[in-house]
Amino acid sequence: MQKENIMPDESRLNKINEDFVKKGAGEITEVDLDEVQGKSEEIRSKFERGGPLQRFIEDGKLFLSLIRDYSKGEYRKIPWWAIAAVVFTLLYVFNPFDLVPDVLPVIGYVDDSAVFVLCLALVEQQLREYKEWKTTLS
Repeated sequence: MQKENIMPDESRLNKINEDFVKKGAGEITEVDLDEVQGKSEEIRSKFERGGPLQRFIEDGKLFLSLIRDYSKGEYRKIPWWAIAAVVFTLLYVFNPFDLVPDVLPVIGYVDDSAVFVLCLALVEQQLREYKEWKTTLS
């Protein structure tokens, strides 16, 4: 029996670009939003565990906070496409069987990090506005 090569080839990583995130966001529904809400603690722990995603811990917490406030109807000054991009990204990061399986040491998180960074770039302005709104509540 021939062993299957589980190392990611370059073509898998090359699929991760802005269009990949936009396409994924286009498929997000309210059900996905609820799923992120329900798994928020598990998603948060994935950032806090260490490894490559730990450097995004503050942004990850901000993403989860944004989703919570949006779901509660407390913050709606953001277009659906931005919420969908954040939900897609959090679901992608949470999924251990994405384009590059997370079971692979270090390399398994490269795709997660790439998707996260692309989403940050896409929603940068909206995230800044949300953060400003959040600080006015304090």
